[in-house]
Amino acid sequence: MAGTWPWQRVAQSARYNAQTFRRSPLAEISGALGDLGTLLPLMAALALQGSVSLSSTLVFSGLFNIASGLWFGIPLPVQPMKAIAAAAIAEGASLRDTVAAGALVSAAVLLLAVTGLLRRLADVVPVPVVKGIQLGAGLSLVISAGNSSLLGNLGWLDRPSVLDNRLWALAAFVGLVLTQRMAPSGASSHARGGPLFLPYALVVFVVGLAIAIVVAVLHVGGGASHHLPRFAIWHPHVVLPHWLDRHAWAMAIAQLPLTTLNSVVAVSALAEELFTPSLLESLALSSSSFTPATSVTAFGCSVGAMNLVGCWFGAMPVCHGAGGLAVQYRFGARSGASVVLLGAAKLLLGLFLGETLLDLLRVFPRSLLGVLVLAAGLELASAGASLNTSTSHASLRGSGGEEAAQGGSSFTAIQKRERWTVMLMTAGCLLAFKNDAVGFVAGLVCHGAYRLADKLEERRSSRNLLRRPGHGENRALLS
Repeated sequence: MAGTWPWQRVAQSARYNAQTFRRSPLAEISGALGDLGTLLPLMAALALQGSVSLSSTLVFSGLFNIASGLWFGIPLPVQPMKAIAAAAIAEGASLRDTVAAGALVSAAVLLLAVTGLLRRLADVVPVPVVKGIQLGAGLSLVISAGNSSLLGNLGWLDRPSVLDNRLWALAAFVGLVLTQRMAPSGASSHARGGPLFLPYALVVFVVGLAIAIVVAVLHVGGGASHHLPRFAIWHPHVVLPHWLDRHAWAMAIAQLPLTTLNSVVAVSALAEELFTPSLLESLALSSSSFTPATSVTAFGCSVGAMNLVGCWFGAMPVCHGAGGLAVQYRFGARSGASVVLLGAAKLLLGLFLGETLLDLLRVFPRSLLGVLVLAAGLELASAGASLNTSTSHASLRGSGGEEAAQGGSSFTAIQKRERWTVMLMTAGCLLAFKNDAVGFVAGLVCHGAYRLADKLEERRSSRNLLRRPGHGENRALLS
């Protein structure tokens, strides 16, 4: 779509979206629900502890969904910045700290995108360090699921109520284990089994929402009375981010490599792989002049713009993500129509219900919400499993010259062990010090130490090659 005006790009994308939706409306609607399993528990947990504004998050994430669907023309997700969300939930971060962290990341990504330095920066940060941040952030979510605000203080039968206790948590956990094979397993570009229509996290969230409605109406378990959502026009309030707070900077530093690699570079590579001309032909849309926008610069500018707008109103820090794109594709989405529909629903909820939804979130069963946060953490932590596989390097192209040199998964046993050590060093220090920035620096230092050892070994080997038999100090004085 090079050489077209912005309104022409939007018009072409809108036509493609409309054609695809008319061809397979159920698949597009199903695909729109694919990434809610990560969004809902994180948004609910952050809103309940006051780290984000629920109404602003719904309004702005809905607007971003609509804008992304119309501009890019693909089911591009708008999902939480997971490293920031994990740290904010674990540490109970304030609203001003959370939005400042998201805005700082977005400002850096936007600067890197417009200056053309984004891909070069991606080359500097090694994949094992990024995987370590993912692993550590995911395990932080797993740990936070067991704290006192979620699963920690639950009883077996009547604490806090018969509709929220360890039995419900156990049932949800068993369901999570039994439905593992039902979850999309990756970014397969042409799934033949058809889209799944039963996302585990969405089902559990709907069950929890039904229980919350019952509790709110019948006041089960005593305590303060709660109300059902009611009509309430959104009244935006300006929030001044805590720009200089050290917690905000720590969260931003940890999120930055994750965003640049997974939310920009990986999304670009995956979009190019999934939305090929052959796919358009299979959709009987070859006559369309639409070509999806898949450049790193475009995705970087998008991530930068979103939070630099939403941060002033308390919206949750958001980004794009290769995992979310793969999941929504797996559930059937093939165009931006899916995320436009999702964005419209979120926008309406934020505009006309807004903060009144918090009453339901307050009585949402902690047993189910805790398992949802656990599931989201496990999903994020599972990214470490692909560290030494070709899939990891195909999606994180350009990241770390070592990967390109090794040609995908052709690492030696020693190299694989070293890469696992770097990832575990990053995740371990993140968890031990409860600081994502410390884990990031520790991973870089560990990776640098291995690379320095490689350089020293190369120099030693080159010197040995120069010493040929019969020459040098060991040469006999008399031949």
